[in-house]
Amino acid sequence: MDSKELYSRIKSILIDQFEVDAAAISMEANLYDELEIDSIDAVDLLVQLKELTGKKIPPEDFKDVRTIGDVLNALTAQ
Repeated sequence: MDSKELYSRIKSILIDQFEVDAAAISMEANLYDELEIDSIDAVDLLVQLKELTGKKIPPEDFKDVRTIGDVLNALTAQ
């Protein structure tokens, strides 16, 4: 799965599962401040991303994630 497809899937998850407004989603969008994802939502997002990609992002790596771009970078660095 390339970065563009992965971004599209993350966007779909945020819209469908977390009811995030599609217009608010961008590579630079801050998960916590702009998209209002809390820590429990972040864990749920990690679980869904693992199911999607088969890759597990260690919690210590995810604590530095702030934007959707950071999520993509963490997934592609695996």
